[in-house]
Amino acid sequence: MVRFLLFILFMSCQPKYDWLDTLPKPWNLNRREFSSYLPLFQKKYPNFLNRIKAFSLWQVGKPYQLFCLGEETGKDLDPIFRMDVSDCTVHILTSIASVQSKNWDEARSNIIKIHYKKDPNGISMPTYKSRWHFTSDRIQDNPSTRDITSQLIDQEQLSSVYLTLNEKKDGNEFLELGWKKPTIVYYIDSEKIDNKVLEKLPIVAGAAFVKESYFDMGLVVSHEGVIIDKSEIIHASSEFGKTVKMDFLEYLLPKGKPRFDGVIFFSFHPLDE
Repeated sequence: MVRFLLFILFMSCQPKYDWLDTLPKPWNLNRREFSSYLPLFQKKYPNFLNRIKAFSLWQVGKPYQLFCLGEETGKDLDPIFRMDVSDCTVHILTSIASVQSKNWDEARSNIIKIHYKKDPNGISMPTYKSRWHFTSDRIQDNPSTRDITSQLIDQEQLSSVYLTLNEKKDGNEFLELGWKKPTIVYYIDSEKIDNKVLEKLPIVAGAAFVKESYFDMGLVVSHEGVIIDKSEIIHASSEFGKTVKMDFLEYLLPKGKPRFDGVIFFSFHPLDE
């Protein structure tokens, strides 16, 4: 009886997300309209992770477009911040930026802090070369998305790869950045991921999917998404042509066969933490 009452109390304290069903979809809003909803998210969901969950759910159905953020100048003329389309990384970055903002301009300013590396003076400037191009690099060194993979499974169960990010097998750069990074990346084989592993996650976390065939290109990650409730993934998917929500294990292991070779898990953190 006591356990039942505690469960009822716990459930009554959980935030409700049906409010999202009353909202227009964000990709149909202009900047002024979008700005009007951001303070409501902060009021409805004062907890940072709950707010990321809510904002991710709000984006389900958004049209997919690969490589849709840029610097608005120079090599990549795409917008610095946008809400009309997403790819997998854009979904994550726009969510983190938006839930810490009260209007469009602040979200644009915040995504610059999240999407670009700091210069020697500690300033993030939106340039092609300063962008966090590689998800595995971002998870290792960007304080907004921190690697928690080693906390979920025994150390001897982890897989790892030593490689130089952005260096192809022939020694040339994958992207012309004048930058390479020798590193060790740890991940969990897809076959080792089950509900016991997911239960150790925060209520909202990130998942970056490893493709071992990418290693020879100086890459590790081929896709990423947001895991909610330790069971479902929200991600902008080229396969489905939009942002979708689905069971995480069913996505990772369709018919028991891994879609990817492994997963790097990461946690989300606010800019002022």
